[in-house]
Amino acid sequence: MYETFFALNESPFNVTPDPRFVYLSKHHQAALSAMCYGVDRRSGFIQITGEIGAGKTTLSRMFLRNMGENVHTSLVFNPKLSELELLQEIVEDFGLKPRAKRRKDYFDCLNRFLLEESAKGFNAVVIIDEAQLLPPRALDQIRLLSNLETTTQKLLQIILMGQPELKDILKRPDLKQLRQRITVRCHLPELSMEEVGQYIAHRLNVAGARENFFTAEAVRRIYEISSGIPRVINMLADRAMLAAYAKNTFVIDPALVECAEADLQGVSV
Repeated sequence: MYETFFALNESPFNVTPDPRFVYLSKHHQAALSAMCYGVDRRSGFIQITGEIGAGKTTLSRMFLRNMGENVHTSLVFNPKLSELELLQEIVEDFGLKPRAKRRKDYFDCLNRFLLEESAKGFNAVVIIDEAQLLPPRALDQIRLLSNLETTTQKLLQIILMGQPELKDILKRPDLKQLRQRITVRCHLPELSMEEVGQYIAHRLNVAGARENFFTAEAVRRIYEISSGIPRVINMLADRAMLAAYAKNTFVIDPALVECAEADLQGVSV
């Protein structure tokens, strides 16, 4: 609605994980490098945690874009699965069809595939989003998948991406074996105030803005309200630009950010 008013090519603050708008903070860059390193070294398990809206899903999309054609990938978005359902989803994601639908058939089919692809120089990665929602039995199923290996390397690399409580879940005594197999761990903290300003400027630039419409004070207020969470920053910035359009101004100040917050909370101002 406000794109034409601000002479933008498109909306700069959509919450969908569009790779073109990705702003990688130093922590996101470190996590992406760690993921690529872990997969390249066939480390087995990689753990990435972060608060809701911290950019985990966007990071996984960036990672997938960076993977070469010699890496097979499976991306599990719905972790609320039984151990058999999880195994089925991974196998089907790789385009495999086991002879029967028993657990052993899925394991055997996956093992044959991984061995054949490894012999060709291929790697395989499973990314599980919202991994903190996995039932303990499904997590143990994931541990068993890591047993698929040769004498020299892991055949399947598994990336667990989840909210901070994933770290607490993995401390359970019955998940000790899984926890011990995680060789790479990264946490995505909230953006700093400086990074919030860079984030907003970056997204405006990608959308075709000729200037930054947010004052330094407005950026500070967005940082205070959002606590540096990208998803919340997007919502606040989007509503603030809409409020600026309604008031026919190109300058977004703290008052307009306050209007945006009230609008998001359903409060009349």
